[in-house]
This record gives sequence, C-alpha cells and structure tokens, in this order.
Amino acid sequence: MASYNKVLLMGNLTKDPELRYTPQGTAVANLRLAVNRKFKTKDQELKEEVCFITAVVWNKQAETCNQYLHKGSSVFVEGRLQSRTWEDNTGAKRSVIEVRAERVQFMGSPGQKSAGAGQPETHQAEAPTDEPSSESTWLAESEDEPHEG
Repeated sequence: MASYNKVLLMGNLTKDPELRYTPQGTAVANLRLAVNRKFKTKDQELKEEVCFITAVVWNKQAETCNQYLHKGSSVFVEGRLQSRTWEDNTGAKRSVIEVRAERVQFMGSPGQKSAGAGQPETHQAEAPTDEPSSESTWLAESEDEPHEG
C-alpha cells in the first residue's frame, strides 16, 4: 500500500518559540502556529476560520528559530505529521498530532523592518537529512508535560 506524509503550512506564531534541550544536549523547539482560512458560505458571507498547530523543530534549526522568530512572525513550514501518546500524571491516556518540521522559512513579520525596500526578510533553516537519535528519548521524557491535543 502506498503512503505519503507531507505537510505545508504558512501562518503566524501565536507565541515565542519554546526552546529546550534533551538530556543529551539536542535542541528542540515548539512553534505554535495559527493558520487562517478565508472562505465564502453558500450565502456569499465571508468567513474566516483559524487552525492552531504545533510544529516541532530539532537541532540547529530549533536554535535558529528561537533566535530569529517571535510571537507574530510569519513562517512557512514544511514537514510531516507525527502522532504520539502518553499517560499523564492522573493516569489518563493522552495523544497529540504535531508537525515534525523538516524545513522552516522565515517570511518576516508585522512591524519587522524588512531587508530591502518593500521586500520581506526571509531566512531558511533546514533540518539535517538524518533523524536525531535523541528524538524518541525526548518524546518519552516529555510525556509528563501538558500538551495541546
């Protein structure tokens, strides 16, 4: 059976990146994104809906995102969906679906000075091709933390 897992998102950060390090020293950051969709109803009324998504960024890319991004920053994220489950402090089973970011492109943000006249500043941070060896360790250790989902 064929399968394909690819996500492309463009949105704004709802809060500053949340950077932390695994016990092995690997950087990991959560980017909380708001992605808007505008559409017209069958009555031609203009509506807007917002989807809130967490993108998880690893390694040097996580540190770069933490250094340059802030609440309100506009970003383009390319990655894949990743689900995980854990048991919280009360014993309840919890689960979350997140985007495992493979590439993050900074699109500039409202109020930010641009690099050129009328041109938004862009910066691209790309994930290494190999998976971080400490990802599963971090996921296991983060099970006690509250997550949206």
